[in-house]
Amino acid sequence: MNLKRTFGTILTILGIAGLIYAAYGFVQEEGTWRELAVYGVLGIIFFSTGVGLIKTTSDVANL
Repeated sequence: MNLKRTFGTILTILGIAGLIYAAYGFVQEEGTWRELAVYGVLGIIFFSTGVGLIKTTSDVANL
């Protein structure tokens, strides 16, 4: 598996986790608003970067 694609997958999973944590915090009213906003923004950045890496990385067969 390609290293860029693996790193993109890790970033995507971290982004999803950050978005879920921020959404859960907003719904349960846990933590400060600023703290949850930081988690949400970082989740969006990680998620979009990971998806971008996965989409732009091409698989090349070495024969």
